[in-house]
Order: sequence, then C-alpha cells, then structure tokens
Amino acid sequence: MQKSKNIICIQKYESPCGNLILGSYEGKLCLCDWENDKHRNKIDKHLCKVFNAEYKEEKSPVILQAMKELDEYFAQKRKEFDIPLLFIGTDFQKRVWQHLLSIPYGKTISYKLMATQMQIPNSVRAVANANGANAISIFAPCHRVIGHDNTLTGYGGGIETKRYLLELEDNTRLFK
Repeated sequence: MQKSKNIICIQKYESPCGNLILGSYEGKLCLCDWENDKHRNKIDKHLCKVFNAEYKEEKSPVILQAMKELDEYFAQKRKEFDIPLLFIGTDFQKRVWQHLLSIPYGKTISYKLMATQMQIPNSVRAVANANGANAISIFAPCHRVIGHDNTLTGYGGGIETKRYLLELEDNTRLFK
C-alpha cells in the first residue's frame, strides 16, 4: 500500500510587478516564486519530490501571513520579514540563500562581493547559479544582488521586476 502524499498549500499572490506563487509546508514558507519564471516546473517538481507531496490550492496561516507581509512590503511599510522560511536545496545553495537574508533593505551587492563575503571569492559563478535557483523570492532577496558594474542581471521575475523591486526599496538609484 502506497503512503499518502503530503500537502504543500499554494496560493497565487498578485503583486504590483507580477504574480507570485506562495507555498507553505509544515508551518514554513517554502515557495514564493514568480508565476512567469522559466524554472517554475522544475521548482514545483523538486519541492513535490523532496516532501513526497502534492500541491493543494488553499490558504494556510503561513501563506496568509506572507500575503500580509508582502502587502506591507509593497506599501513600503515593511523592510524585514518575520515568516519562517524552509529552504530546499543543496548545502551550498542553502548557505547562499541564508547569506541573502543579511543584505539590508535598500542595499545591493555584487555576486563577486557576495562570494567574497562568504569567503569563497573564486566561486562567483556558483553563487550566481545558487541565487538563480532561489525559490523564495523577495523574502530571500536575491533581487538585491547585481552585476559588479551596477548592471541588473538575470532574475526569475524578469529584469523589469528586479528594477521595480530595487527602486521600491531605494528610488534614488538608477540601474543600467
């Protein structure tokens, strides 16, 4: 007899710069990804496999709190999040995503500086790839990582979404 599948609660969130898919599992946020992200299927399959779960469209206390915090963030009334996060990835990816949490609101760093801060200065590309695999956008602020020459580089929600988020946090900056 096959064990029944676990449930990952998911809900769509309409932000001012695009739709997000929020997901929670066992009281933690495990997903906040852009609906139009080219890696959506890969992320979904990975989460379901790791948790032996299936998605169920329903609100959970964590999703409701995430929506409230996102509303406050987009209204510029929140700079830090209180949601418990559940990162699913390799140990290296988790280390990179954990480092994202230390980048202050309104600040940016380059992938190169991030790798240096993590004491792995020769791993810029690996740090960039781990950023690209982040499934908890905004809460783990990968949008705050930019090119060393101040250029906006890849982002799951698209470059214009990245620009929007950075300008929301600090509208005195102009990005290339």
